[in-house]
Amino acid sequence: MTKQSENGKSMHVIFHVVAVLLCMTSFTLGSNLSVKKAVSTGLSKNPGLTQILKRYEALKKVPSQIKSLPDPIVSIGLINFPTDTFNISQEPMTNVQVGFSQSFPYPGKLDLKGEIAELEAKAAFYTVDEVRLLLTNHIESTWWQVYYFDRALETVRNNQNLLRQFIKIAEEKYKTGEGLQQDVLLAQLELSKLLDQEIQVKAFRRNQSINLNLLMGIDPSKDVHLGKKRTKKLSHKMNEKYLYKLAIEHRPSLKREESRILASTSRLNLAHKEFYPDFNIAVSYGDRRGYNPGTFDDRRADLFSLRVGIKVPLYYKTKQSKAVQQKFIEQQGSYAGFEDEKLKVMAEISKNYTDYRQAKKQLSLFETGILPQARQTVESMRSGYQVSKVDFLNLVQSQVTLFNYELIYWKALTASMQALSGIKANVGEVNIYE
Repeated sequence: MTKQSENGKSMHVIFHVVAVLLCMTSFTLGSNLSVKKAVSTGLSKNPGLTQILKRYEALKKVPSQIKSLPDPIVSIGLINFPTDTFNISQEPMTNVQVGFSQSFPYPGKLDLKGEIAELEAKAAFYTVDEVRLLLTNHIESTWWQVYYFDRALETVRNNQNLLRQFIKIAEEKYKTGEGLQQDVLLAQLELSKLLDQEIQVKAFRRNQSINLNLLMGIDPSKDVHLGKKRTKKLSHKMNEKYLYKLAIEHRPSLKREESRILASTSRLNLAHKEFYPDFNIAVSYGDRRGYNPGTFDDRRADLFSLRVGIKVPLYYKTKQSKAVQQKFIEQQGSYAGFEDEKLKVMAEISKNYTDYRQAKKQLSLFETGILPQARQTVESMRSGYQVSKVDFLNLVQSQVTLFNYELIYWKALTASMQALSGIKANVGEVNIYE
């Protein structure tokens, strides 16, 4: 073998090893999707959030435009131009005129318009924060839903293994004449039911996995592998009243409504300002050609003009007065919008708080009582069946009962984490954990 071929083979092996390492790295990243990682991915890649963010960035450019004076007008024209000879020096008042005009809103109007635009941009900023909060909550809730289906699959498969053991025990007893064929058939039927449940749970998990990928802004078909759970607890000082207080101080949707109230107040002030006139100042310079009558060296003087225009609010009864009434009504609507949003936030806090407390009590009951007792019952039933002291139907029923309790336990755990995520979103990303 030549040295060149040996080098080529070595390079092929190196490339193969690198490819394997890359695949292993990719698999490791894909198989360890924690809640935190899912949220960070969604906040950086979700196109819906990006759309809202870009709208806010665009609105930030509006205030400086609104506060600027209207663009001036530069004009040029021929004044008193004779049409019989088209001679520019024939008539004394013929001139080439260059003009400049500038409109000036009444003092305070531009400042109010800029203030309104700034408050609208501020409301858009709080909208971005609100969407970010809701997206985080949806990602966390969906992550925990996928987690529940993972635990449900584990539970189903564990129970399938136990039923296979029951089938083996029943078959052995049937062969020795101590058992009944119906016991074998019953166990096989229950196993078939669990196989059917596994198919259904896999489909449910797949759908939730698609939703999670969608929220994260990645390929919906990508398989999701979750990392280890990390449960949290609500701080003992976080009662409903305290959570209300935190929400009023920190919830972006409430701050957005406050900005809208301030904007509506500025609009009302601007409507009052519309009773005062705007101004327009125009200057022009006229260039004349030719000489004064009877002379050949006395050139005609150029002309300078100055005009001041005032926009008179003549129809104030049907325009400005109605505008003030309109903006006042809109301001009252903004106050009502704030109160409505506050009540909705408080209601969501109360619902999530109730769900969390119920789930935690349920978890405690299952961990300390129901599950240990159900497991002991199954073991006792199995021992009794092996010595023909317990009916096989009761053994299977005890195992089915344990299976259902285990699913309820994982459902309660998921519900507690989803409720906790909802509370965090409703108070505005404040640390609420122990």
